[in-house]
Amino acid sequence: MKTLSLLGSTGSIGTNVLDVVRSFPDRYRVAGLAAGKNIAKLREQILEFQPEQVSVAREDDAAKLSSQLPEEYRGKILHGTGGSEKVAALDSVDMTISAIVGAAGLLPTLAAIEAGKDIGLANKETLVMAGKLVMDSCRRKKINLLPVDSEHSAIFQSLEAGDRQDVARIILTASGGPFREKSAAELRQVSPDQALAHPNWDMGRKISIDSATLMNKGLEVIEAKWLFDLAVSDIEVLVHPQSIVHSLVEYQDGSVIAQLGIPDMRIPIAYALSYPRRLPLKLPRLSLADCGSLEFHKPDYGRFPALSLAFKAIEEGGVLPAVLNAANEVAVEAFLDGQISFLDIAATVAKVMEVVTDGSEDDIHDILRADSLARIEAKRLISPEK
Repeated sequence: MKTLSLLGSTGSIGTNVLDVVRSFPDRYRVAGLAAGKNIAKLREQILEFQPEQVSVAREDDAAKLSSQLPEEYRGKILHGTGGSEKVAALDSVDMTISAIVGAAGLLPTLAAIEAGKDIGLANKETLVMAGKLVMDSCRRKKINLLPVDSEHSAIFQSLEAGDRQDVARIILTASGGPFREKSAAELRQVSPDQALAHPNWDMGRKISIDSATLMNKGLEVIEAKWLFDLAVSDIEVLVHPQSIVHSLVEYQDGSVIAQLGIPDMRIPIAYALSYPRRLPLKLPRLSLADCGSLEFHKPDYGRFPALSLAFKAIEEGGVLPAVLNAANEVAVEAFLDGQISFLDIAATVAKVMEVVTDGSEDDIHDILRADSLARIEAKRLISPEK
């Protein structure tokens, strides 16, 4: 039996992880749960899975949750980054699933790596912000880091068809989000509700907006560079509206290997949990006869500049990917709150990337400092009077 800690248990990825665990109680046990503010859902998860350790974001929520739980949990609910780090690094755990949204996932994931835990990585920001540090730590601790994102899982699976030295390039597919056919003028008018309505995937609010701007694909490019040890020039993005081909690998002989499947996150989650075996998931099977045409298009970098900003960040390196991510998190939140327009998201990120530039990708303190400064600058741009 494999014992798990789950960071981000109440989010979209976290609930799907628990659904897989629920289906295979003889294979997996949950020892740790860490979540943000959704303590009602977390309480249900605690009562069902009975973890050894739990953490939430805020101290007041920890006290509130503690009062609603059986006696053995009273006063024992941790909180903050320190709490999630302890959950991530529990002695009894074999694998930590990192599914916290955003930069908040970095330090707990590093704590799990330092504790020698294998990682199931759904938090792409960990590699966006500190890819070199994280991968160096994984090699030093000799632990496995397995991708949970559908695109990176597809690349990971397709790479098993050949030798790494024979890889010519990888191709990350993007659905294109809900606005792939809208003009620049139409994009100026889109609302948060429209941006949250992803055509293929059921995702959290932040990642849904990132999918609509194509920033999500940009973050995945940076993640792929570190995860698969590739040059940025060997990574391509194609828009694939049907979300059936989850990504592809081209080899030097011209062969292209792809991973296909229905758009359901339980498939890549289950593969990360069970690697190198596969679990008998009771999900609908892909019917190619019913798929119709599968389309592939080059992304429009003019209408969706966030993707260009991500390529710029990883090409220039240093702390710029962390700056990109931090500014984007602030801008997305501001868009959801009605403070800025959809097009202002990428514009804000671009301006912050011009201001916050100093620091080394080898120094966690420089990375965290750049993250903090980028957030301050993004907030100043959005609300200059403050």
